[in-house]
Amino acid sequence: MRKIIKGFGSCLPLAIMLLAGVAYAEGDPAAGLEKSGLCAGCHGADGNSEDATFPRLAGQYADYIVKQIRDFQSGHRANNETMAAMAGTVASVEDARDIAAYFSQQKMKDASLTTPDRNLLATGEKLFREGNIQSGLYGCINCHGERGKGKAPNIAVFPVIGGQHRDYIIKELTDLKGGVRANDPAGMMGAIAKKLSDDEIKAVAEYLSTQH
Repeated sequence: MRKIIKGFGSCLPLAIMLLAGVAYAEGDPAAGLEKSGLCAGCHGADGNSEDATFPRLAGQYADYIVKQIRDFQSGHRANNETMAAMAGTVASVEDARDIAAYFSQQKMKDASLTTPDRNLLATGEKLFREGNIQSGLYGCINCHGERGKGKAPNIAVFPVIGGQHRDYIIKELTDLKGGVRANDPAGMMGAIAKKLSDDEIKAVAEYLSTQH
């Protein structure tokens, strides 16, 4: 049975209503293909990066991608200098929407670039599903959906994380834990990441990286 951490789960419906209001007009994926040439160097032409330190964008919610581009442009997200510079080349919100629409329609590859540590998978799945009642850690599944595949495109503040690269997940959770990344709505992920030990971060990342 899934466990809900007392005091956190009760506020989730309100949090979703407050955070799900950010939405962007739908972009043109055909135009996005033409505009995404510079993105391909790190993220792959179809959004499936061949370096585990660069996130897969294939199948990610379009609104989430647009928000990250705009946050890098404004400095609200500042945990990757290379991406901040690349975001600066996206000339308009329309361009960001088009690029996001293209990547959101691509299919995530069903293979990991890293070899999973099988000893960590069961621990990672348990943390993902149930959290850790001793530390007050909330189960990831409650926001990110079954196998980390998200809730719905209109709740894009909770991105698709199932099948994402292990190394990228570890970096982002570590950055959120340390306050290096702080563009998560209402500080929700930062608060959750602070409850994760380094070993728990590795375990969750291992599990998620296998959920293609």
